[in-house]
Amino acid sequence: MEKLINYILQYVQLDQNQIDFLTTNAKELYLKKGDFFLKEGKTAKEVGFILNGVVRVFHLDKDANDTSLAFLEENRLVVDLASFNTQTPSSVYIQAVTNCELLVLNGELFDQTNSLKIPWDLFFNKIMTESFFNKERKGRIALTGDATTRYLNFLKNYPNLANRIPLSNLASYLGITQSSLSRIRKNIS
Repeated sequence: MEKLINYILQYVQLDQNQIDFLTTNAKELYLKKGDFFLKEGKTAKEVGFILNGVVRVFHLDKDANDTSLAFLEENRLVVDLASFNTQTPSSVYIQAVTNCELLVLNGELFDQTNSLKIPWDLFFNKIMTESFFNKERKGRIALTGDATTRYLNFLKNYPNLANRIPLSNLASYLGITQSSLSRIRKNIS
């Protein structure tokens, strides 16, 4: 629980009553590799915090081809913020790539915290801003770099992640085929 509280404190201040409330109401959730935290078409009702493991955010096109949009590992929030904030169906899937241990806060708790004055709006605004800049950086790399550059940038930005996720998921994230990624990895080793 301390990891979650420290994560939140990076963005907003909490007093002891607020910390106690969160500590009391966060629930542990275990996902096996392949389990879904959220499926497309379902409304996000929970916010998770990853204690152990990796999840993948992805989208399926009309032909059921998946595109990996993000990988989230320890000490990161996992939620479709657009679905959660607007209570509309999600357009993405969130799936465990490895066995995962999460702390989960149910969306109903956010309404209950109004009396505690937890600054959720400020917290989520800061998270969304950070996410926007990360996506913008990824977009610039995708437009300007070749496949090898994109892979090397991934390794630089996520040094511990490449060996924890399936090659097919990484290739999807980089926008290349799995065979191209295998060739790139062979050439740089």
